[in-house]
Amino acid sequence: MSGTLDTEAGTELFASHEADFKLVQADITQKLDQINELHGEPRKAAIRALERVVDEADEIIGQMRLEIQNIPTSTRQRINPRLRNYNHDLDIAKRSLKKLRDNAERDALFGARAAGAGSSGDAVTDQRQQLLGGTERLERSSQRLRDSHRLANETEEIGTGILGDLRGQREVIMNTHSMLQESEGYVDKSIKTLRGMARRMATNRIITIAIITVLVLLILAVIVSKFR
Repeated sequence: MSGTLDTEAGTELFASHEADFKLVQADITQKLDQINELHGEPRKAAIRALERVVDEADEIIGQMRLEIQNIPTSTRQRINPRLRNYNHDLDIAKRSLKKLRDNAERDALFGARAAGAGSSGDAVTDQRQQLLGGTERLERSSQRLRDSHRLANETEEIGTGILGDLRGQREVIMNTHSMLQESEGYVDKSIKTLRGMARRMATNRIITIAIITVLVLLILAVIVSKFR
């Protein structure tokens, strides 16, 4: 069987269920070994205890099936074979339990004797043990639901924090965009100003050249008039 699940984001609760299942699985194996060495009422009591443990393992497998749906697909593909192995191991335990129950019923039909008041007392004891076992299973299921609820709340808080960060980043991006637009406006104005200055400089140069040309012509005209 594969090793313990590496703790990754979104797999913490599944890993907790997996650890619980392995503990219960070890208990099932131990009880199966013990039952083979028992007889009579101790054997019946051990079979009832095994039934409770198998029911608990079945509940844990159910929780693992639910939780695996919340795990990212890439991680889920790696975990699915292990869950199938756990299901297979549990099926083997169920078959072993059924065989033990069938043998116990057969022994009761062919070898058991009425025990009068003692049998009635055993029945009451059995009912009480079943009720206690049911209460224990209900408490464990409630604890797992509380764990699931707590993890969901933590995930919601993390998601809210991420959304807040994203909103803050969006505002920064919008502000940066506005600043870029203002900068583009300033650049356009600067370009227009530079173009206006260039046109004025060109005009001034043409005027200066014209003035110089007129002066030169006047000087030439004065010189020519003197030589006449």
